[in-house]
Amino acid sequence: MLAASGVTKRFGAVTVLASATVTVHRGETVAVTGPSGSGKSTLLHCLAGILVPDEGRVLLDGERIDDLSDERRTALRRNRFGFVFQFGQLLPELPAVENVALPLLLAGMARREAVASAAQWFGPLGLAGLEQRRPGQLSGGQEQRVAIARALVARPAVVFADEPTGALDSVTGGQTVALLTGLARRTGTGLVVVTHDAEVAAACDRTVVIRDGRIATAGLAEAAP
Repeated sequence: MLAASGVTKRFGAVTVLASATVTVHRGETVAVTGPSGSGKSTLLHCLAGILVPDEGRVLLDGERIDDLSDERRTALRRNRFGFVFQFGQLLPELPAVENVALPLLLAGMARREAVASAAQWFGPLGLAGLEQRRPGQLSGGQEQRVAIARALVARPAVVFADEPTGALDSVTGGQTVALLTGLARRTGTGLVVVTHDAEVAAACDRTVVIRDGRIATAGLAEAAP
């Protein structure tokens, strides 16, 4: 479904990512791990169309996305991809249900329909009754679950998560990654998770290890002890 082939990215004279090749299938969860500065986030940004690689190509359902215009890549990120970040990045002035509805509203859906679709995610994610609370009235774990709902509400092809448990305690982080990986598998959404956490990586189907900008391993995740 999503495939990067020979992707290289440079910043000035520094090669941050070198000849990376990786594939993500529908419903598959892939962890990207490695030391700080190894190129993990750069790989994620190239896969998501945020950065344009200097070499190689990125395809979604067989069509190249790395050579699209800025406008078309922006539309792709809005309509085909979902994102979960370390700190949720919710809009503080909006209630939770409207934060979740944002991708639908940006795609042109009527507000009533978008909010109704967003509200359907609150029960399954253990957020029932919190629809009208603003981010400042939610715990860190609740904010991340709202962010997960926002990432999935438009039924994207792929969700990208960059250190989604980094700001959470171990128990809340474990619950959050279980929700994220479980929902991705049930909805057939590909999931790419950048993480330093071995337990998060173990929860995924496969682990890609990056060192010095190169993919070192792309095998099955080891079972958690």
